[in-house]
This record gives sequence, C-alpha cells and structure tokens, in this order.
Amino acid sequence: MQLTALDLTDFRSYPRLSLSIRPGITVLVGQNGQGKTNIVEALWYLATLSSHRVPHDAALVHRGESTAIVRASFVRAGRPLQVDLEITPGKSNRARLQGQNVSRLRDLLGEVRAVLFAPEDLGLIKADPEGRRRFLDELLFEIAPRFASVKADYDRVLKQRGNLLKQMRSMRRGGSGRSVAGLDPTDSAASTLEVWDQQLARFGAELLRARLHLVNRLSPHLGYSYLRVSTDEGAEPGLDLPPDQRGEVSSPASIRYRSSVLDELDAAAGSLPGTREIQDAMLEMLAAGHDDEIDRGATLTGPHRDDLEIRLHDFPAKGYASHGESWSLALALRLASYDLLRLEEGDLGDGEPILILDDVFSELDTRRRERLGRIVTDASQVLITTANDTDIPDTLDGEIHVVDVSLGDAIPRGSGFRS
Repeated sequence: MQLTALDLTDFRSYPRLSLSIRPGITVLVGQNGQGKTNIVEALWYLATLSSHRVPHDAALVHRGESTAIVRASFVRAGRPLQVDLEITPGKSNRARLQGQNVSRLRDLLGEVRAVLFAPEDLGLIKADPEGRRRFLDELLFEIAPRFASVKADYDRVLKQRGNLLKQMRSMRRGGSGRSVAGLDPTDSAASTLEVWDQQLARFGAELLRARLHLVNRLSPHLGYSYLRVSTDEGAEPGLDLPPDQRGEVSSPASIRYRSSVLDELDAAAGSLPGTREIQDAMLEMLAAGHDDEIDRGATLTGPHRDDLEIRLHDFPAKGYASHGESWSLALALRLASYDLLRLEEGDLGDGEPILILDDVFSELDTRRRERLGRIVTDASQVLITTANDTDIPDTLDGEIHVVDVSLGDAIPRGSGFRS
C-alpha cells in the first residue's frame, strides 16, 4: 500500500499541515525539534492506534487545543483508501473509514499497514518485557485485527480479577467481615474468583496461542534479516531474495516466545499447542496459585507476564549483545516484521507495508547504514527522517523525494536529493 496525502490539524507541532507523498523514498530533513518525527508518528498512530513515543494521547494535541485530527489518503490493492481520525484526550477518539463513521476505533486496525524503526526500538533488546509484548501485539493486530478484541477482553478481565485479589488480600489481613444475606464474604469472593479464572483462561489462551504462532512465523525472517544487516554475509546476493523465495539459513540470532503456561505444558520450541490445551493448563495454574496471588494482590499467570526471548549465539541478547549487536537485532526484528507483512497480505490484499525509518541512520555505524540502505531501496514506499543529509547512505539508490521540515511546515524540495 502507499500513502498519497497526509493532512494534520492541531497534531503535535502542526496547527495545519497538508503534505502530498509520492511512491518510493521520501526523506524528511530538518534540525532536531522541527517536527519530522511528528509526521511519521501520525502515520504510525493510524496503523497501531498508539504512539511510539508517548503512552497517552494528551501529548499529541497541539498546545492550547482540545482535539487533533489526522487525515490520510492511501492506495491499497489498486483502490483508494481514506482514513480520518479525531484524537480527543479524556474522551473516546473517533474515526471514519471511506467517509463512514467507525463504531469501534479498533476496527481501523489492519487497514493501514506500516513498520516503524526508531531509536526507541533499542529498548526491544535492552528493556523490560512490556515493550516486547507490545511489539508482538502491534504486529499481530496488523495481520489479524480480530485479536485486538481478544486482547481488550483479556485486559478487562485481568483488571477485574486484580481488583478482586486486592479485596481478598484485605479480607485475609483484616478478617472476613460480616456475612451478608447468610453468605460468608470470603466464600463469595472465592466463588467469584473461579468465574474470573475461567474467563481469563479463555481469553488468555487465545491471545497466547496467537502470539506463539506469530513468533514461530517471524523467527526465520528474524534470523535472515540479522545476517543482512550485521555480518559479512549481508552482502551476499542470496540474502537479497524476496521472502517467498528464501531457503534455510544458519543465523546467530533467534527468538522464542516464553510463557510459564508453555513451560507447564513442556511445549517444544516451534510447536503450537491447541487453544483448549493452553486454556486447561492456564486454568490449573491459576487455581494452584490462588494463595500466592491473594497475598500479592496480583495475577501471576497469563500472557501479560510472558516475554519474547531474543538470543544471540545462543545467549540472551539482553546483557550479552554489544551496543552494535543490539542495534542490529532491533533492526532485524522490524525488517522481519516487514517481510512477514509482505507475505501475509490480509483480506484487502496489497499487504506490503509502508516502511518508516525515524532518525535511524544517525544511530548506526557506516557498515550497518550502508546495508540498511541497500535493503530498503526496493521497498514500495519508505519514509525517512534525518537531521543531516550526510547520514543518508549512498546505497539508498533511485529517485529520492526530499521534504524540508521547519517548525510548523514541511515543503518539498524541488531540486531533488543529491546534486
């Protein structure tokens, strides 16, 4: 798919912006703080309904305003696609698709397909599991949007169950209290907890299995992409084949979905247990852990505690990989996502995502920079932000469209990129 136009109203630093985007490579050039990332952040929000920089929507609205509007025009599978989004912090955001109101915001997921690599992605390797779980879910929802509803249901039940566990902890510490209508409060809470166990296991099994299946499909692309960006093999012609023509490669990089539920099932790496099997195992673990969970006032079993294990040379990348290796792994994860989306087009077809590189080249050494340029040159559409023209590698070939970004404005450069 391709982005053809982006219009922003009171989004971040832009009271008003109207920008036409051409196929191929577009480079947004401007000094730090001028608003380059704000432009690609708006596109990423349409794809994932989240920002890659902030956890809350308030920062997305121009200072002094109450609402931001993002309008974007695309071409997907040869057909025009129009997406409008109204962001109002403190209220429900609203959206329109092809001019029609969308009843649920998450119904937008899967319509806009994009892959974004940004400096924050180093946290995928070095930071806590929460970011890696978010990475998996964002990719999962682009490929199979229905799992956004499963995740929402799981989060709802998890919150309710957590509140009940805290109440039961208070009852345990302060006594059970008086009976109501002849029912002992402790017995009533325990009965309610069993109901929440059933629902949590049901939604949790669906989400866990979907993530596991995703990781199994992503894994070979990760190994392949790591070779392309990090080693001398990255220059081999065989590693430039499209994802549907590649053979087996031996790579030092690997990923695996880690879950206490899968450990309980003793599931082999690469296997895919059935949903019912996962649900039953999770239900047993929840029941067995009630005492500990009540003491801690938190749910200790489920996909909200799982992790994407990233390994290099069969060692955990976190704490083992060097700074440069960590960058290569983070980049390989995003490129693997790009390849998987190209293969799994979705119901609408034309699944090739828009590739966004947000201030990435300045973070990479010369060799990785040149290899990345070679890899992305043939992509259908690439958006790049940079503070310096000199950071763009020579391997980024073909016609490059440049947009000069200054505070509150973005103007296409008529003279091209390199003179």
